[in-house]
Amino acid sequence: MEINYGSPFSGERLEKLKSFLTKQGLDYDEQQQFSLCIMDGPKIIATGALDVNVLKCIAVDPAHRNEGLAARIVTELINKAAEQGQYHLFIFTGPENKELFSGLGFYSIAQTKKALLMENKKDGIIDFVSGLQKPDGGKIGAIVANCNPFTKGHLYLIEKAARECDILHLFILSENKSFFSSDLRKELAVNGTAHIPNVIVQPTGPYIISAATFPKYFIKDDAPGGVNAELDLKIFAEHIARPLGISRRYVGTEPNCRLTASYNRKMKETLPQYGIEVVEVPRLEIQSSDHSKAISASSVRNFLLEGAMAEIEALVPPATYRYLLEYGKHS
Repeated sequence: MEINYGSPFSGERLEKLKSFLTKQGLDYDEQQQFSLCIMDGPKIIATGALDVNVLKCIAVDPAHRNEGLAARIVTELINKAAEQGQYHLFIFTGPENKELFSGLGFYSIAQTKKALLMENKKDGIIDFVSGLQKPDGGKIGAIVANCNPFTKGHLYLIEKAARECDILHLFILSENKSFFSSDLRKELAVNGTAHIPNVIVQPTGPYIISAATFPKYFIKDDAPGGVNAELDLKIFAEHIARPLGISRRYVGTEPNCRLTASYNRKMKETLPQYGIEVVEVPRLEIQSSDHSKAISASSVRNFLLEGAMAEIEALVPPATYRYLLEYGKHS
């Protein structure tokens, strides 16, 4: 047996890996930086991959189970993550592997019928939630947003939710897989909502719409993503909303992206089972000469790349516009 390494694999070796995963009932995940295969001659008998701090696509040929190959794969991936300074690790896998990975030092966060998320830090998500701001208040709502960047559409949704809630948690995605950095997106959200006293801007950490809980969000290839969405929403309901007392989650309608629209539908199916009302708000539209169009962060980014600053001003709050003006001067 020998190990082949890829960063990640491509060409014929990639096609061979995809075929192996399909036989094991898994899809190849494009979101990965490093992958490896244990080979028996020309045949793949085990594989695994790493995306920053998420271990995924781990599979072993049934004919080679109980040979310690999964442990060998995980050890290799943990070592690779350590080389990159990543020590808080997650595994996205099937529920049938829970006992196996528990024996390798991973702890369950949440599972559905088809998916299981584990981490190598005991009570990691409990520690994360304990570090969030948690004021007491009557009706508590939440919005989860990327704000890439913060627009008047985001502000419209937030102001409506804030009027209907005593406290509104605004979770800004912590994952750095967007056009603007997590720190900047959060700063623009803080500046854009400074006039709303009952809004608390919070990070999502690795537990809400992250590379671990919902990797397809960052691919945006219109793939359904149902398994990931269900797991992400269960984590939100059980581990985030429950301890914070959140009883409403607000979301804007999604006319453009099939993936986000699918996530919204799954949200309306899942969260009411946990006593969380889902409030879907029509997107704020801007009127042009002959038609109206929903405001979107993607439009802002496109105008920015084109240098069309005059078009941007109507779409974003003053704080965002001031930043984008400076950004445009130096890009």
